[in-house]
Amino acid sequence: MPMAKLHTLVSALDRGAPIDLHPEVEDALRTNKPLVALETTIITHGMPYPVNLDTARSVEQNVRSTGAIPATIGVLGGRVKIGLEASQLEYLADTKANPNSVKLSRRDIASAIALGKDGGTTCSSTLIFAALAGIKVFATGGLGGVHRGGESSMDVSADLQELTRCPVGLVSAGVKSILDIGRTLEYLETLGVPVLTYGKSADFPAFYSPRSGFKSPWRVHDPETAANVLFTQWKLGMTNGVLFGVPIPEEYEAVGEKLQEAVEKAVIESEENGMSRRGKEATPWLLKRVGDLTQGKSLASNVALIENTALKGGMIAVAYTNLQQVNSQAPQNTISPPYPVTPAFKVAGDPREPASLAVIGSAAVDITAQAATLHHTSAESGLHSTSPGSVSLTLGGVGRNVAEAAHRIISAQTPDLSSATLLISSIGDDSFGRLLTEESGRINMRIDGLMRDPSQRSAVCNMVVDAAGALIGGVADMDIIRTLDENKVLDQLKRHVPGLVALDANLAPATLKSVVQYCIEKNIKTFYEPTSVIKSTAILPAIVASLHTLDANQSPITFASPNLLELAELYNTARLDPLELTSHDHWWKVIDDFAIGAEFRLSLGQLARLPASDTDAGKGTLSFLIDDGIAQMAVNLLPFFQNLVIKCGALGVIIAMRIPAGTSAWSNERSNPRRRLLVVHGNSEMAVFKHFPSLPVAPGDVVNVTGAGDTLVGAVLAALTQDADAFMTPESLEQAVNQAQWAAVETLRSSLAVSPSLSEGRIAHH
Repeated sequence: MPMAKLHTLVSALDRGAPIDLHPEVEDALRTNKPLVALETTIITHGMPYPVNLDTARSVEQNVRSTGAIPATIGVLGGRVKIGLEASQLEYLADTKANPNSVKLSRRDIASAIALGKDGGTTCSSTLIFAALAGIKVFATGGLGGVHRGGESSMDVSADLQELTRCPVGLVSAGVKSILDIGRTLEYLETLGVPVLTYGKSADFPAFYSPRSGFKSPWRVHDPETAANVLFTQWKLGMTNGVLFGVPIPEEYEAVGEKLQEAVEKAVIESEENGMSRRGKEATPWLLKRVGDLTQGKSLASNVALIENTALKGGMIAVAYTNLQQVNSQAPQNTISPPYPVTPAFKVAGDPREPASLAVIGSAAVDITAQAATLHHTSAESGLHSTSPGSVSLTLGGVGRNVAEAAHRIISAQTPDLSSATLLISSIGDDSFGRLLTEESGRINMRIDGLMRDPSQRSAVCNMVVDAAGALIGGVADMDIIRTLDENKVLDQLKRHVPGLVALDANLAPATLKSVVQYCIEKNIKTFYEPTSVIKSTAILPAIVASLHTLDANQSPITFASPNLLELAELYNTARLDPLELTSHDHWWKVIDDFAIGAEFRLSLGQLARLPASDTDAGKGTLSFLIDDGIAQMAVNLLPFFQNLVIKCGALGVIIAMRIPAGTSAWSNERSNPRRRLLVVHGNSEMAVFKHFPSLPVAPGDVVNVTGAGDTLVGAVLAALTQDADAFMTPESLEQAVNQAQWAAVETLRSSLAVSPSLSEGRIAHH
């Protein structure tokens, strides 16, 4: 079907229409993902600050919770924005700092754009832009309608007429209670607009109340049926919209009657003072007056009903997309690139909040098939046949896991930094790629760093395990991450300029080298996660390439998080030809400056005799520090990794650090094996070695070991993002490591790669 017959956005853009699509909305239109349009008059004229901003955010989150994508629509600097950046939402909401935003109906659109104004879209203008973009569902609070006395004044909202022109499902809590609901329903009938109650009865809702005293001609009670109404209209070629009336949540029903009394009083006052005759100024005045009369109770109900319609709207949008996908003749909300899109408007002095933590690495879908029973013979093993059992699908990938853990912890502890974490990864233009995007958005992770590569398949790891959880076999399709374009990665870093960049070892050597060099040039801290023994040494060529650009007091990598096996692999490989890192002048300079002597070796011997755990004697001692050469290897790697977070599993965590002498609180510390602390005061360098016992975990509490190490790394990154100097004092280091271990334990207790409980904020009080 020709694109112009689906919707007119492409042709409007071809004519130079001043329309900007948010990248997430553009992607959704291109790949036919469910979208829900949202208006902005609620933000600019409907609610006081900061309730308006909080509500706008919660409404978007409610849409995301259903699997749909919010497309909040507004006008900024004379350009229509279909989908708003966080900073643009904040800009429109701050009505004191920006008091000149106009309320935009159809009649105002061209004038506001031509004059370069900012504006909030009403129901009517949001319907126009939603229809223009091919968005089938629009969720809002209350619909405009026939004003009281409208039979004489002819004061009728443009919202009603717009429903005859725009094939969009309008999901609202009915008609605003300050209006004449009966005459509004009569007028909608005259216009031929379908009206349906989405609820348990046919009662048409009255905004603050679930019952207006009028009935809807039709009723639906599930998103699939509502979506089918819209879909049937498309099949019949009908170009009008549909009104779905969603009753306010039941817990707000009790106050509805009192609120309606306040509405009646406010209406009488507006008629007496002439406000009722002042057009579009009347509605904001009435809503504010109702709020004053109810001492804010109406505002709480207003927020609740808008959040509720967003939830229902998202569900209908998802159901509509499902209908499209099973009907090959249905229009796909797909924009065929390329087409010109002007870069997103940036409010002067208030650009989009850049990410302060960038995690670059793999994002994958994990599929696990587990047999229901143990098999003991090859004849019973199920070869060449299927076996009964369970199949689960979860998100994975080292980089993605690390980013999710950091995001959850930062958002729980520091909500102002909830957008601080950016995952940079590559996904395919397939169902798994869409799943990664949608599920990441569902937990409010940023998705602007997920780069779609149509030529590649999204990463998938398909594992088959027996009833006891032992791996039988599987297939890992993970090649896509090694095709991640290093130039696109650098473009993301240049855009955000994060203070900390984390890399996993799945990246191609060229990408690792380019990113490390860029971070050294820009003085950005780096964090390397080795991922596995086989992949752990992938960073070494990047280190070799960087040594000639470094000062002697710098390490190429700021942080690394190997486990014991990965540490040994890094050390042994660094010593081999052709790398010979441990014979480089840089290495000799740092090791000489440590001036490690007999005192350190004596203290290390005392530390090695301590129990690995203060509460579990079965874990043995720390003798592995000497017997396996762990301490020696850690110290010898410090010229290349300034801080080592060594994951020792049940034996705890070891922190090894290289610190310029006299630059931190560690300068006042001395070795104390009983405190599990070794400190070397060298010539111009210090070496700090600290052991943290693991937290106790009952064997029966362990559900899944996958992801615990990634979660620990993400928690450390969260601490460093919130406090760049978290390792620079004994107290802050202990807090960071304890919280990281706590997060890892939470994930051990979860069936997912990262425990959702990290979002509950309890970790902040651990």
